[in-house]
Amino acid sequence: MGGGDVAEGLARRLGTADAVFVGLSAMIGAGIFAAFAPAAGAAGAWLPVSLALAAVVAYCNATSSARLAARYPESGGTYVYGRRRLGPFWGYLAGWGFTVGKTASCAAMALTFGAYVAPDLARPLAIAAVIALTALNLFGVQRSATAARVMVAFVLVILATVVGAAFLNQPPTSTGTSAQTGQTAIGMPDRIGPSVTGAGTSDQADRTVAPEPAGETLPSNARIIDKEQIIELSDLDDPLSGPIPDGTRELIAALTAGVADPGVWGVLQGAGLLFFAFAGYARIATMGEEVRDPGRTIPRAIQIALGITLLVYALVAAAALTQLGPWSLAHSTAPLADVVDAAGAAWLRPVVGAGAAVAALGALLALLLGVSRTVLAMARERDLPPALAALSPIRPREGGASPTPGSPDDTSGDSPASGTPPVPGVTPAPGSSAGPDGPQGASGDSRVARQGGGAGVPRRAEVVVGVAVVGLLVVADLRGAIGFSSFGVLVYYAIANASALTLARDEGAPPKVVSGLGLVLCLGLAATLPAQSVIAGLAVFAVGAAVWAVRHRPWGGRADGLS
Repeated sequence: MGGGDVAEGLARRLGTADAVFVGLSAMIGAGIFAAFAPAAGAAGAWLPVSLALAAVVAYCNATSSARLAARYPESGGTYVYGRRRLGPFWGYLAGWGFTVGKTASCAAMALTFGAYVAPDLARPLAIAAVIALTALNLFGVQRSATAARVMVAFVLVILATVVGAAFLNQPPTSTGTSAQTGQTAIGMPDRIGPSVTGAGTSDQADRTVAPEPAGETLPSNARIIDKEQIIELSDLDDPLSGPIPDGTRELIAALTAGVADPGVWGVLQGAGLLFFAFAGYARIATMGEEVRDPGRTIPRAIQIALGITLLVYALVAAAALTQLGPWSLAHSTAPLADVVDAAGAAWLRPVVGAGAAVAALGALLALLLGVSRTVLAMARERDLPPALAALSPIRPREGGASPTPGSPDDTSGDSPASGTPPVPGVTPAPGSSAGPDGPQGASGDSRVARQGGGAGVPRRAEVVVGVAVVGLLVVADLRGAIGFSSFGVLVYYAIANASALTLARDEGAPPKVVSGLGLVLCLGLAATLPAQSVIAGLAVFAVGAAVWAVRHRPWGGRADGLS
């Protein structure tokens, strides 16, 4: 089918609350349990500034995505928006980057789940999780949304417990040493010197280094390598003026690099790391074809989900900085577990681990949903095999009984012509699934179609995505090799902001400054990524562009023979 017309629409079963929880499951994923450590390593004590900057980027992107989703309430997200507003190539580039990057992210997230549950069985558990969630998705998006509700609720309870423990057991706020953590106000160990600690020193207080040979100096890139010993200063030694052992001054400089004065670059890097952790609000827009009253529901759900996520991240960041300080936070391998340790609630460590595992599972669920809907949209436009655009009908309830309001089979209010107006100033585009000229029409047949007459679940796309993720899990561990996904996310949102800039006022255009700022910040954060991530990302997009060029060669039409 060409021109973007959707011959068959998905079942519109998600209300505002459902959409919010799907978004939260993507945003409050496993990242919140780990993202603050590298972000603190980059931004140091300026971590709150990085969080605020990430919030600005997220707000700009979310605003642009929400307005575009209200205009084009179809599956595919930025793939659809870029295609409609900027041209087929830009839409394809967004879809290509999202599909490739997020498929790898699915494999990485599944392995993260497995590692939290049983490290020795991480791979089998990861494969089992992908199979189970794919099977769940085959029964319809409402079942997936219900699972997301349960997982998000569990994770929020765990995070609330961590924050409560941190604030109810705060260390002293004086400029001296913390009795609980053994750290100074900037989060450094309060003592560094030649002696080895004895009994009674807490694990959280000690940052460990190997003893250096007398008279030798440590290189500028010295790192902690032995957790059984530390170097302390005696009470008479001043770490800034001496006398101190040879090499200790260099060690202090190395360990505090980026903490006392991270600079603008460090703040930007911290913002980039935090932005990636809660950039899942696009999942709501990507599933726009399955949302009831999309013109109103999608913008509202994105705003609510983003607001909740920013509040949660701010509280968790405050708790982590309060208990650990930026230095210890930057060097923590399990930040929230270390927070409850420092707060005197070490018994909560297994609970935190369980929360991280469930959060990873929720993020995986949202990723699988998002990738399968983008695959569906690309197949409709024949940028992927058209067979993947097939929909499987949702069977009606046996006996013809009317579904209970609010139940998974309830479709009341689904019809876009049900009388609920869209967001003021936003008119669904002609041919989109939100208007009376959409794929389901306004003759009353839309309800029949949604309950088994042609509309339903993109099971082929979901199965193919699940098989691809399992295949990646079998052959590789991608947890350390998906930097290109971060680069791809920023390109994805840059295209979304550029698309929003083309909207006219009567099309529900957001303020130009919002979309323009979002575009600039996305490109700016992309520049702060590690070089290997940028190179890998550019390589992925170069391959995608080459595939596009071959399939759309000017001398002979599309190479696949499709028009």
